[in-house]
Amino acid sequence: MKRVAIAVAVLLLAGCSSPSEKVAGQVVSCESILSSTTENSLVLNCLDGGAGASIDSIKGPAIINVWGSWCGPCEEEMPILRSFYEKAQGKVLLIGVDVEEASIEDGREFVENNGITWPNLFDADGKSRAYFGMGVPVTWFIAPDGSVAYKHIGVLKNEIELISLTSKHLGVKL
Repeated sequence: MKRVAIAVAVLLLAGCSSPSEKVAGQVVSCESILSSTTENSLVLNCLDGGAGASIDSIKGPAIINVWGSWCGPCEEEMPILRSFYEKAQGKVLLIGVDVEEASIEDGREFVENNGITWPNLFDADGKSRAYFGMGVPVTWFIAPDGSVAYKHIGVLKNEIELISLTSKHLGVKL
């Protein structure tokens, strides 16, 4: 009987532990980000090294998540964004913006190590700070007309929160 109780306790404890398996990400092209460019556009390059997009002309429904590889809270919310992205593809465009990196390689490594498979722009020189403000993580909800419908400052707590914010501010049901 004692052995059974120990076995049950071990199984329960193992079930409560967080999975140590990493999900592989991939640095992808930013071709899916449709934007136009004007004389005063804030254009960021793509983390893959290719053509980027004009941040201030992105049309929604879209979610822009601003992050940095050096930001612990940014890493905490990546599993939430990954799960959300699986459900939202084709309904909401998810775009990452990597800011304040020591090198572009740090951002690429973060993408690969955190299971990110959506397009990410790269702000090499901090010019997006005037648009996004200081601090990460921050998540912007962009309406179909390109206006900012909502700005969530700080870590997303869970996927339900992200789905609720998407429904409330972008009118997209997942």
